Amino acid sequence: MGVSLSVWLYSRADDSPPSSSSAFPPLAVSISSRLAVTLNSSPIAPGDSRSRWSSTHCSPSFLLSGCKQEVTRSPVELSTDGVRAEMGVKSGLHVWEVLWSPNQRGSHAVIGISRQSCPLRAPGYDVLIGRDPQSWGWELKTNQLWHAGQSLDLYPGKRRWYHPEAVGDFRTMSSTSSHKKMAQTLLPIPERVLLVLDADAGTLGFVVDGSFLGEAFKDLPRGVELFPAVSSVRGGARIRLRYLNGATRE
Repeated sequence: MGVSLSVWLYSRADDSPPSSSSAFPPLAVSISSRLAVTLNSSPIAPGDSRSRWSSTHCSPSFLLSGCKQEVTRSPVELSTDGVRAEMGVKSGLHVWEVLWSPNQRGSHAVIGISRQSCPLRAPGYDVLIGRDPQSWGWELKTNQLWHAGQSLDLYPGKRRWYHPEAVGDFRTMSSTSSHKKMAQTLLPIPERVLLVLDADAGTLGFVVDGSFLGEAFKDLPRGVELFPAVSSVRGGARIRLRYLNGATRE
């Protein structure tokens, strides 16, 4: 049975619980007691160092805010740009909040994790986080999971609902059955996404509208530093990071 989360997930003043029309509660999966405790614990102070984007591991097309918690992509053409968090983790269970308005995503908007050696700039417009073996990404517009340059699957995997507005974005596609299937399974991802990295178990998943959607990636490398990361092609895109909570294996 799926589990839809609440409590502090909507403790922000400008947040509210998902409406009854939200697509995500029916797609929620069961969570471990460890994750339940982490998600129901009070979030740590917003200024924590784990909430900062890196000024070093950052494409020059991204401008950092003074507090380093927000990056803004410059209007650079024919370039795909990425940025990693300032601090990574090697162990434990960790939850970050990523705020990225759907109106500022454009194509190839990806959130995920990377190792320190993942490229942070590429020519043209493409998926960057998930383009190489050192990164794992969720492309928000197409719902595809990417790793090592391969589209692995749609996420979440269980589809019991589709949003009719998503079909409009693909009206220019051919009428093949595969394209029709993709159009009918796309889910519009809201501004707020929680990234859930269990470095001990080697898994990455996401929480949307208070619902944990399950493991997007398994068998992540153990004992190496992994960083939250995003990549974008949209000029003016503003992406905010906040570390919410974590737990050790004990």
